[in-house]
Amino acid sequence: MASVADATLEGLAKPQVLVTGATISGANGLAFGPDGLLYVASVIGSEIVVMDPRDGAVRRRMTAQDGVDGPDDLAFGPEGSLFWTSILSGEVAGFDAEGKRVVAGAPGPGVNPITFAPDGRLFVAQCFFGDGLFEMDPTGSSPPRLIADDLGPGCGLNGMDFGTDGRLYGARWFTGEVVSVDVQTGERRVEASGFDVPAAVKFDSKGNLHVLDTARGEILRIDESGPVSVAKLTPGLDNFAFDLRDRLYVSSFTDGFVVRVDADGVTTELAPGGLSHPGGITLLPATASMPAQVVVADLHTLRGFDAASGAPTFVERNILGVGTMGSALAVEADGGNLILTSFTDNSVRIWDPVARQVIERHERLAQPVSALRYRGELVIAEHGKGRVIGIRDGAERVICDDLRAPVDLATDGVSLFVTDRGRGRVFEIARDGEPVPKRRVIKKLKAPEGLAVYRGGLLVVEGESGRIVHVADGESTLVALVAPGTPPAAPTQPPSMVLNDVAVLGDVLYATGETNRVLYRIDLATRAAAADAGEPQTTNKPKNEE
Repeated sequence: MASVADATLEGLAKPQVLVTGATISGANGLAFGPDGLLYVASVIGSEIVVMDPRDGAVRRRMTAQDGVDGPDDLAFGPEGSLFWTSILSGEVAGFDAEGKRVVAGAPGPGVNPITFAPDGRLFVAQCFFGDGLFEMDPTGSSPPRLIADDLGPGCGLNGMDFGTDGRLYGARWFTGEVVSVDVQTGERRVEASGFDVPAAVKFDSKGNLHVLDTARGEILRIDESGPVSVAKLTPGLDNFAFDLRDRLYVSSFTDGFVVRVDADGVTTELAPGGLSHPGGITLLPATASMPAQVVVADLHTLRGFDAASGAPTFVERNILGVGTMGSALAVEADGGNLILTSFTDNSVRIWDPVARQVIERHERLAQPVSALRYRGELVIAEHGKGRVIGIRDGAERVICDDLRAPVDLATDGVSLFVTDRGRGRVFEIARDGEPVPKRRVIKKLKAPEGLAVYRGGLLVVEGESGRIVHVADGESTLVALVAPGTPPAAPTQPPSMVLNDVAVLGDVLYATGETNRVLYRIDLATRAAAADAGEPQTTNKPKNEE
């Protein structure tokens, strides 16, 4: 990816990496393999990262080419097999001890924690998109056995482990409890409570129960006298594992880091954190107290950077399902506020970054992908219904409803434009505040996603190729190459998944690199001067399209 993003072709602007992000696109479940290496799952990265626990050196990345698809958690069987859960597709799959890929079954979307019993039996549960607890046949010969389907609301168990008593222990995300379950009968009991958001449980070699509280960013040991803090990190922790010396290894879904915590509390960063799922971006102008900022929607965080230096200006973390801010895959400036959009939440929110609170909220949308303010109206692209809607004073209207995969929106104040990733086109869909029959601005793009107004035209990011194209008066010109994005984890997801976006400040372009977790800064001044001089450009003329 880096070689593509950094390639210098004659006449193209060279992208500068302004911000370097995390090593992993969100670090989720982790476990030690029989080879002594640490295996880390990444849902959005759709990979398993194999690292040396001593220094964090990445030994291998297991990707779609190896048969790995959107893993959220993983576990090793006593005979050496490796299985994972794919939360978005709902599949449980893995490699048997001989390395052959096996599908154990598909309990459904939301399948999240996974663990083996000491006798080799395999168990999974749903969290966020379901609340069932299942026993799986590792060979895939038998269907999943439902143990319980009343562990909700919103989440069954998360981060599970077996205790020495033979019971399955798990965290209940929305209830602040840890429970244990008899996997034969489904009978359960509360083992500990009073947590903010418990995300995972594990037992050390001495049989001591430990609980990860993601809202507190803390891991606690449960003693007879109550919980004892073992490690205090940052909110947004995902899971943890013990090595043979009972040292903790902790992952973060918000920041993507992996750290080791020694017995004396000393932490060692094995995988750096930072930008983990860089998607939509917008710009906030300079004020008396702050420089111009680039704001990046990073799924579980919102991050601000100095537009000139790339220095961090703020970070807002969100705890999935319970955080005030909510998730964000797209962001757009709205005066001094920010419009946050996320199909994972099915909502659009107006966020006040000074007060750090949501001041307006629109929910139960059909997989919203992006939103902006157009002539005073909140305009939203909904993938689930293939349309763009407008909301003003509580009233909703349809602006355009014949789109295969609407992604990003842009306006020059007069016209409203949308990228249609499914058709490979950009359309004008409104003018002077009113819907118009969609007019094709440009066609034959490779999965167009991010969109921005620039010098009387539009800049478009192609998600599949990483090409950034300038479109003006029906003419298209390739201006830069960045790292391409990734396909969706499941057919039910918007194809843009993590938005590959672009924003412009003067003649400086900013773009997100989803797959290599960077923020690019691209100086277009040289190209702008060439355009003013009348250099020839490739042309595609616009047409009206019914």
